[in-house]
Amino acid sequence: MSEYFRNAAIAFDLDGTLADTAPDLIRALNVATASDGLAPVPLADLRMLVGRGARVLIERAYARQGRVLEAARTDDLVARFIEAYRGGIADNSRLFPGVLETLDELRAGGARLSVCTNKPSELADLLLTELRVIDRFERVVGPERAPAKKPDPAHLLAAWGEAPARMAMVGDSAPDVLAAKAAAAPVVVLTHGYSETPAGALGADRVLDDFRELPGALVALWRGGA
Repeated sequence: MSEYFRNAAIAFDLDGTLADTAPDLIRALNVATASDGLAPVPLADLRMLVGRGARVLIERAYARQGRVLEAARTDDLVARFIEAYRGGIADNSRLFPGVLETLDELRAGGARLSVCTNKPSELADLLLTELRVIDRFERVVGPERAPAKKPDPAHLLAAWGEAPARMAMVGDSAPDVLAAKAAAAPVVVLTHGYSETPAGALGADRVLDDFRELPGALVALWRGGA
């Protein structure tokens, strides 16, 4: 299968795809909103709230508790959230099972790997460094490093780089699927991710329960298999 990976560009979402970051995100969310009297958000709820950035995460947390968030307060809460999150960004976050060995398998076959995330680039860099996996990627492209952010395909194009032989997106939620479809590239979704829509209903080309199935799934898609 190595000929399929040679010079192939594979972009990965970060939160919910490569790493289970929900425990640290909820810690930061609850720290940021505690002074405003918001009830702590349970971990089970957070997994349905993340994926579209800190601002939307905070807005959704307030909405789910029937609270009106004043626009003037949002910037302050986002700043508090980022400060709290940065301070313990990988305290309880972990790579999902099979991620590290699969990334190494793809790289050994000649694939060019990147991260395409709506997480701020600085935080993505820090998280991947703390998880000791940043060296597996040619580039880490947060929204500030691209002309537009997912679901805009320009984000994916920035992550893939120039003249790949084949392309693919690996993610867990609607922005990943929409960006890949707009770029006319195959997209694989992991069921362990964070999505308000069930993984099987996102419209991905493949839906996987196990990250270790990714190489075979990509080869089948590039061959034109169903």
